[in-house]
Amino acid sequence: MKKKDTLLALATAALLFNSCTHAQTVQQESPKNTTQLLVGPELPKKKKIKLALLLDTSNSMDGLIDQAKAQLWNIVNELSKAKYDTTKPEMEIALYEYGNDWISAKEQYVRMVTPLTTDLDKISEDLFALKTNGGSEFCGEAIHKGLNQLDWDSTSSELQVMFIAGNEPFDQGLYKYEKACKKANNWNVFVNTIFCGNEQEGINTSWKQGADLTKGFYTSIDQNQQVVFIESPYDDQIEALNDSLNNTYVYYGSQGAIKKDKQVQQDENSSKYGKSNKVNRTVTKSKAIYKNDSWDLVDAAKSKDFKVSTVDKNSLPKEFKDLNDEQLKAKIATQQQKRDRINKEITELSVKREAYLIEKRKATPTNNDLGNAIITALRKQAAAKNLSFDL
Repeated sequence: MKKKDTLLALATAALLFNSCTHAQTVQQESPKNTTQLLVGPELPKKKKIKLALLLDTSNSMDGLIDQAKAQLWNIVNELSKAKYDTTKPEMEIALYEYGNDWISAKEQYVRMVTPLTTDLDKISEDLFALKTNGGSEFCGEAIHKGLNQLDWDSTSSELQVMFIAGNEPFDQGLYKYEKACKKANNWNVFVNTIFCGNEQEGINTSWKQGADLTKGFYTSIDQNQQVVFIESPYDDQIEALNDSLNNTYVYYGSQGAIKKDKQVQQDENSSKYGKSNKVNRTVTKSKAIYKNDSWDLVDAAKSKDFKVSTVDKNSLPKEFKDLNDEQLKAKIATQQQKRDRINKEITELSVKREAYLIEKRKATPTNNDLGNAIITALRKQAAAKNLSFDL
């Protein structure tokens, strides 16, 4: 090889070596940046509202549990009006019971009934299954377990709230409420306290102090007051649309048929508090917050990852079992169109119903109950998290 060619080859090799070394150095010094270039930016997470209900289920609390059952769909519908700018958040609800002697003493008589979930039928089912018995009410322990067992985000700017309701002194139990509430405050979780009894008694027994430690709200209620529902001229029409809406659901999977039956069971549970409450549930079912993609093909098909070819046809209703993939796709699309039409009808009627109820409520005293206590606190705390509410 000529000397000139040899020098050129050596220079080229040196450049290649330096280039590789520099690339390795960049990768070692800033792997995060390199990864971002390879995979691209992460998609923004959907914002959430997280709400945990901690209910005293000791002997004297039948009225409180009754109010919770009666007001569930009213509370959910109120939350469905919330938005971050123009974005509707996803809603997750959890349920705890405490003060019940059926719960192990080792657990300090506190039990997580339902973890944070978007499955509103599950919340309803579990709420209606609660029974009172006992007991020893340890509020500090209930808050402590609710913090440790649920998926809170301590860095979140979203609305994260606990509501704890009961009628015994707030400072009972081994785990001090001051420690639990300070921890909740550090985790950006509001703790709202609802004392079932005289307002001053609740203050004297530390219920207000517990709320103050997390910038939460303290309220007293009469747990034995009957929830008052106002009927509207639109209730019959909305109630009639409920059955049509149910017929748009196409169950699938090992739990599909069971879940479909439970949907109907929760309709029946809501009707135990009258037509107006069943209408409240029907309005919820017409909204985006009512999701059942784990067992309903129409909701599941909205996912970009959904593949009709993966559906076990044997788990489908009889009239869908023998369809091929293309036929099943077409059926799902038809059911979605029917559901959209029915939901639109329910929405239009519910707007008229809400306007009617607003006028009627002006002449009706506000209920001193659990539902109104929760809704009042949520609306006040929403502003601190840049949440606004539709009418």
